Amino acid sequence: MSQPSANAAKPFVRKGSEADRLAMFRSRKRVNVVAISLALAAMAFGVFWLLWILWETIRLGVGGLSGAIFTQSTPAPNAVGGLANALYGSFMMVLLATLVATPIGILAGISLAEFNPKGWLASVTRFVNDILLSAPSIVIGLFIYAIIVAQFKSFSGYAGAAALGLIVIPVVLRTTENMLMLVPNSLREAAYALGTPKWKVIAMVTMRAAKSGVITGILLAVARISGETAPLLFTALNNQFWSTDMSQPMSSLPVVIFQFAMSPYQNWQELAWAGVFIITVAVLGLNILARYFTRQKV
Repeated sequence: MSQPSANAAKPFVRKGSEADRLAMFRSRKRVNVVAISLALAAMAFGVFWLLWILWETIRLGVGGLSGAIFTQSTPAPNAVGGLANALYGSFMMVLLATLVATPIGILAGISLAEFNPKGWLASVTRFVNDILLSAPSIVIGLFIYAIIVAQFKSFSGYAGAAALGLIVIPVVLRTTENMLMLVPNSLREAAYALGTPKWKVIAMVTMRAAKSGVITGILLAVARISGETAPLLFTALNNQFWSTDMSQPMSSLPVVIFQFAMSPYQNWQELAWAGVFIITVAVLGLNILARYFTRQKV
C-alpha cells in the first residue's frame, strides 16, 4: 500500500481560541452599533431641519393666504394685493420650457441608448450633459442673458423659458437614457425577429417599457425649475403688473418671493410666505406623482 504524500491536503483547522473569536465578534458588534448610531443621528439631524422648515412654511404661509392671492397682482408697499401675475408668469414659463425641452431630452436619450451608444458622438453628448447637470443655474441664466437678452436688449418671458429649458434637457436626457438601458435586450430581439422596424421597436416596445421612468424624470425636472430664481433674475427679470406678453419682462413666483422676503414691508413678507407655501405644495405634488409613477410595474 502506497504511503500518503507529504503534500496531501490537510483538514482545515480553525486558528485561534474561542475567546479570540468571541472578542472579534464583540469588536465587530461595537463597530456596527457605532456606525448605525451615527447614521441614525445624521438622519435625525436632517429630518429635524426639514420638519422645522416645513412647520415654518405652513405656519407663516397659511396665514398669508387669501382670495386676493389668486386674483390680484403684486401690490405696492403697505397695499392690498396678491400674486396672480407671478403665478401666471411662472406657469407660462415652466409650461413653455417643459413643452420645448422635454422632446429634445427624450430624443437625445433615445439616440444615446438605441443608436450607437458607444460612439464618439455619444461620449461627447454625455460629457456635455454631465456639465449641464452640474452647472449652477446662475451660470445658465448668464448664458441666456448673453445670447438672448443682451442681443435683443430686452428682458423677456421667452428668455426665462429658454433658461429653464436648458435645466430641463439634461435631467430628461439622463433619465430617458438610464431607463432605456434597463430594458432587457430580449424584448428588442423578439421584436426584430418578427420583422418590426427599428423606429417601431423604440416607440412601441422600449419606450413603452420605460414609460414610468421617463415620466418620473419629466416630473422631477418640472419640480426643479419651478423654484429656480437665479436664471429668471437675468432673463425674465420681473413685472409688477399683469402681463401676458412673453416678449416683455414677466413676473415669476420665485423672483417675487426673493424680492418680497428681503423687503421691510409686512404685507410683502406675508405674500412671500404665501408664495413659499404655494410653491412648496406644488413641488410636493409633483414629487408625489413621480413616486406614484415610479412604483408602477414596468
